[in-house]
Amino acid sequence: MNQDAVTPDMTPDRRLPFLGAEIQRRLGQVLRAFYETTTDGLPLPSDQIQLLLRLRHRERELQRSR
Repeated sequence: MNQDAVTPDMTPDRRLPFLGAEIQRRLGQVLRAFYETTTDGLPLPSDQIQLLLRLRHRERELQRSR
């Protein structure tokens, strides 16, 4: 078991610290850059395509209902 894992029964002093907005932004940039270099140019799996199509259908339904 990972000793660094956070569990609900831990005391507040054993939890991970809050990440500020700047750290969150920098982590996001690094993760996006890593994702782009590892998956750029690869085809989307069919399950992700289906999820995107369902999302688009819901967006259209919301626009029509307004």
